[in-house]
Amino acid sequence: MAPSTKRVHKPAITMTRSDHERLSKLAETLPAKTSFVADQLFVELDRARIVADGRISSNIVRMGSSLRFTSDLGEDRSVTLVFPGEADIAKNRISIFTPIGTALIGLSAGQSIDWTARDGRVHRLTVESVTPPSGNSTTSESAEVKP
Repeated sequence: MAPSTKRVHKPAITMTRSDHERLSKLAETLPAKTSFVADQLFVELDRARIVADGRISSNIVRMGSSLRFTSDLGEDRSVTLVFPGEADIAKNRISIFTPIGTALIGLSAGQSIDWTARDGRVHRLTVESVTPPSGNSTTSESAEVKP
């Protein structure tokens, strides 16, 4: 019997217009050594449903969101998705320019996604809960590219 070639479909994702624009500009500026991350981010940007900033549901992961996820590795983590200059793993602030950060953007609570780590292994994570960014900060003030 031939090996299974079952293709896993990615879940639908939603992004705010401002996050989409900023992330597109930032991804275009990534150096060649990070092309894997840029390619993955472009895939997510291309398949995202874009909505006006004020019309996104509070349970969708966007820049500045805090969330809790579980993984197939038994992890149960609470993190905040941030721009690269704000990343700090000790404070549970994960950069959008990491494979897991790219996988998280646009997901809503209850959705799962497979993501590929830098070592090539595929993992599965599930978003358990999402807290929207506080105040008006749906985007970072310290992002490298301004709209």
